[in-house]
Amino acid sequence: MHLLKNLLFVLALVTLPAGTHAAEFEKNILTGGPSGTYIQIGRDIAKIGAACGLTLNVQESAGSLENFIGVRKRRNTQFGIVQSDVLEYLKTYAANDGEIQQAVRGVRIMFPLYNEEVHLLATKDVASIRDLAGKRVGVGVEDSGTYLTASLVLDIMRISDAKREPVGAAESLEMLLKGELDAFFYVAGAPAKLFTDERIDGSKFHLVPLTDAPLKATYIPASIPAATYSWQEGPADVVAVKAVLMTYDYDTSRNSYHRESCKAVSDFSNLILTRLDELKSGGHPKWKSVDLTELPPDWQVGICVKAGMALDYQVDCGAAEPAAASDGDTEYLDLLKQRLKQGNQ
Repeated sequence: MHLLKNLLFVLALVTLPAGTHAAEFEKNILTGGPSGTYIQIGRDIAKIGAACGLTLNVQESAGSLENFIGVRKRRNTQFGIVQSDVLEYLKTYAANDGEIQQAVRGVRIMFPLYNEEVHLLATKDVASIRDLAGKRVGVGVEDSGTYLTASLVLDIMRISDAKREPVGAAESLEMLLKGELDAFFYVAGAPAKLFTDERIDGSKFHLVPLTDAPLKATYIPASIPAATYSWQEGPADVVAVKAVLMTYDYDTSRNSYHRESCKAVSDFSNLILTRLDELKSGGHPKWKSVDLTELPPDWQVGICVKAGMALDYQVDCGAAEPAAASDGDTEYLDLLKQRLKQGNQ
């Protein structure tokens, strides 16, 4: 319930979108902290946009909760990266809460991305997650996906007496190194820049395995291979969540802001789809594991996204009119198949 109240507080802080009269229509993507995977993924997307003369501003944020609300309410923010368990959390509460329903309304899937591993870095005396009982644990800042995931993981494992410290990953690492924390959670696609810090001593710290049956029933089983980080002594079996690129269903009949935002979504949908091989070869290593067919259940793909996926869509030639809304994901998958078939010819 604390997480729900926190989300409602975020809703009250974010402003409604408005038009802009700048020479180039302003476009923003909400990502995460400076040492996380989200911001690197955002920079990769911005780079392929820049090659076509499109400016996409990559914005730091607290993480998934802020990003989700941002694409719904924040000025000139068309894109945000969100964890799939945040989507599940919101969907669970949306059915019975009017304010959450309002927050969710109009937010749509753009593309599924990659799996994000749940890192739990701890002192060697924390052999398993159950050893966190009574320990000092960094759980991420409020409004972040790490905060939600860490809270859910501890609740699932019924570890109620851990001393949960709401601090971000960078601060958590500093506290761990100083002996002020015993462990901290960080949800990020491996390899995460934070864990390349040379001060992490593999004889003192390790990634705690997350192999308990209740966690594997809720999350995606995953493994962080040996030597992913220089201090690792072996592979770490953990769990993961799916990172998802989110957007909003803009109404092009409403005003110029919606029309320009829809065009931006269509343009970048087209660029990501047509230049996915370029992203996989030159972007963050996590692009190599992106599977665009792995859509989260019960979430619709945006109509502006589908417009950009059309075979005859050209970024340099202006946006086509968005297609009519679909009852499910069949249209998205059909467009994806057509694109993939065209790429193989």
